Amino acid sequence: MEQCACVERELEKVLHRFVMYGHQSEERLDELLRSVCEIRAQLVAFAGVQDADLSVLSQNMTQCCKNIKETVQMLASRHKDIHGSVSKVGKAIDRNFDAEISAVVAETVWDTAERQKYLSESIVEHLYRQGMLSVAEDLCQESGVVIDMSMKQPFLELNRILEALRMQDLRPALEWAVSNRQRLLELNSSLEFKLHRLYFISLLSGGIGNQMEALQYARHFQPFASQHQRDIQILMGSLVYLRHGIENSPYRSLLETNQWAEICNIFTRDACALLGLSVESPLSVSFASGCMALPVLMNIKQVIEQRQCSGVWTHKDELPIEIDLGKKCWYHSVFACPILRQQTSESNPPMKLICGHVISRDALNKLTNAGKLKCPYCPMEQNPSHAKQIYF
Repeated sequence: MEQCACVERELEKVLHRFVMYGHQSEERLDELLRSVCEIRAQLVAFAGVQDADLSVLSQNMTQCCKNIKETVQMLASRHKDIHGSVSKVGKAIDRNFDAEISAVVAETVWDTAERQKYLSESIVEHLYRQGMLSVAEDLCQESGVVIDMSMKQPFLELNRILEALRMQDLRPALEWAVSNRQRLLELNSSLEFKLHRLYFISLLSGGIGNQMEALQYARHFQPFASQHQRDIQILMGSLVYLRHGIENSPYRSLLETNQWAEICNIFTRDACALLGLSVESPLSVSFASGCMALPVLMNIKQVIEQRQCSGVWTHKDELPIEIDLGKKCWYHSVFACPILRQQTSESNPPMKLICGHVISRDALNKLTNAGKLKCPYCPMEQNPSHAKQIYF
């Protein structure tokens, strides 16, 4: 990412110079235009006067012509400097990016029909996620990939609802949230409440004419009173200022436009969780990871070639070094049991106790005595059946 930052810095310099050049050009040209208009007015005034002294006017015209010439030369010189800055951006791109990356690509990675099929399916899924349905269908036809309708249908519905949300139409999303209420509650999701809240705010923005409708719609908040009491109180308090306009009241923050982008993100996250999908497509995650890893791989390849260590990297599944992709790409964290000093696994997953401490299942079984468990880190005694499995 450092390479991108270097190019971005050069680009920002060019954009700054363009903006400054535009402002200075406008100021100088406006100044020259005023001078020319003044001379024109003087010429009109002297047109009907005989034996008028034109020496002052002549001096003004001479000075104006001189200013015009100097301005043209200045603008040409600064424009030339901008060209130099633009060329620096190209040099920064050449310096920070390698056009040839085949040295770190395994040539046999897509050599089988099965792997090519997996790649095509990943691309098709990504296109479905992005709402590019016609492009996905064309790719399926050309690549011969057959996508089951059961896999396609959830993406069709998800994109339909997202498109409605982008058009600030909450009804499809509300219908979906109500039909999936129980599953959303199991996820501890606040999606349905936020949708009702946003619909209520849209009624408030309509003014005093929507007062009765807003009061009637407030009944939808009843199931959420215990969890979102403070938010509901704020919404009901805003009704007092409805006659004067919410935008002129202490509740003006309710009308912030970023709430629509937020509700789209919340819906995408919770819908993907119900479908058993990640929020981001595997293709986009793989692409982003590759962009972060590529500079490191290029550097290590260069070091291997310089030191003639040809056997270190043989293009197998394992890389010669560990590449840190950041916390965003930590999908499978490793947990070692502090009691047994061993790494957990699918057969021995980590278990969270009521007190909040985490130990492995094997340790839980060994510490259980007569149906009771005493946490090794705090004196709390608890029932081992109340421990919850995490991670796996």
